Amino acid sequence: MMPLRRLFLAMALLVASLCSASGHALEPGFLDIRQVAPESFRVFWRKPDVNGAPMAIDAVLPETCAPNIGPDPRHDGAAWVAAWVSTCPGGISGQVVEIDGLESQRTDVLLRLEFLDGGAGSHRLTPDVTTYTIPETPSTREVFSSYFQLGFDHILQGLDHLLFVFALLMLIRDPWRLVGAVTAFTVAHSITLALATLGLLSVPGPPVEATIALSIVFLAVEILKQEEGQQRLSQRFPWIASFAFGLLHGLGFAGALSEIGLPAGDIPAALLAFNVGVEAGQLAFVAAVLSAAALARAALPSLLAALRTPHAPGSTAMGYAIGSTATLWLVQRVMAF
Repeated sequence: MMPLRRLFLAMALLVASLCSASGHALEPGFLDIRQVAPESFRVFWRKPDVNGAPMAIDAVLPETCAPNIGPDPRHDGAAWVAAWVSTCPGGISGQVVEIDGLESQRTDVLLRLEFLDGGAGSHRLTPDVTTYTIPETPSTREVFSSYFQLGFDHILQGLDHLLFVFALLMLIRDPWRLVGAVTAFTVAHSITLALATLGLLSVPGPPVEATIALSIVFLAVEILKQEEGQQRLSQRFPWIASFAFGLLHGLGFAGALSEIGLPAGDIPAALLAFNVGVEAGQLAFVAAVLSAAALARAALPSLLAALRTPHAPGSTAMGYAIGSTATLWLVQRVMAF
């Protein structure tokens, strides 16, 4: 048994070492176009950093605008940004905006529009759809759809948030306690997401990201220390830990949303849509994990038991894999302060 356990531990450490150093996927780009005069538009363009250089994408305004491509971007510490004013005779309604080079990338770009008459709108551009024809009157429905998809993508690409939820699924066996834990996590991060996005709560991003990694380390320790027939505090009252750490994860979500911003005319719809998208992505992940567990229970019951039985090789390996990955994130995020 000892050689087998050592093998599992070695595999866990190898998996952790191969994991990405960051718990977040590449942040989306952001193009903000605001009308400041009948034929003048202030443009803000933000594109992700890729290994210290700007991503090879460019915002291209309609051909009638001058200039229709901005100046070289500068690094603001997190991404590459540029700002300029374009003159567009006749306005930009009915004209096409393009993100050149996006078809070769793996990220999205959020386009946000604001007009002098108070109209506003948002649209999500993807590698499959890199152009957008600006409508005469952007709709709230379009804003909701864009921010919903951004929230859905963010949670599914945020490895640290998913690893936290996965650790909860590993630790909590009682279905009702699991429902309570997921609900508490949802309520908590919805609160801090709203407060931080609306400017009512401000916490520096780097400590938040480091503490999110620490929350995963905590759950990994709980997995490793659990005993058969005994329940640890996090198993008896999982909603307490879920709610407390959910507040932190909500600040992490808010950090991602603040990089994009909210449309002035549709803040409630955009905030609600992003939060609903996060929840939809989280529920999709939970459903996928539970479905895989059900298949494993039917096809390989011994394997599932090895993963759920305290101190079994599979359970130990999983605990160390989760803990090692989160510890790596914690160290790197603390070093980045």
